[in-house]
Amino acid sequence: MKIHESAENYLETILILSRTGKTVRSVDIAGELDYSKPSVSIAMKNLRESGHITVDGDGHITLTDSGREIAQKMYDRHILFSDWLMRLGVDEETAKRDACKMEHSISEQSFLAFQRHMEDWERLSKDV
Repeated sequence: MKIHESAENYLETILILSRTGKTVRSVDIAGELDYSKPSVSIAMKNLRESGHITVDGDGHITLTDSGREIAQKMYDRHILFSDWLMRLGVDEETAKRDACKMEHSISEQSFLAFQRHMEDWERLSKDV
């Protein structure tokens, strides 16, 4: 099932925030993305109803298996594209911003081809 780019961004942000070891709440997401609390609240309701997150009685947000799968996919894409752009000489801020756009637009087939190419390139550059 295809979800909207904004939902992918929310899930990726939850994944990143959860890796700090702290619990994730809507206010944390709003702060990280610089979105309003009401906007985040609506998004969390939609993600909860679609089965991508759970929210406990204290407002702590956890990714479900489906949410984690989507978030990890976006995160992996983001890292690959931002690293690639920085290696090409793009400054870090621009690379991260552009990678965020690229991660949502590219097809799975094209991403996998790009990923294979980058792995081959890494392997070849180590041999030189």
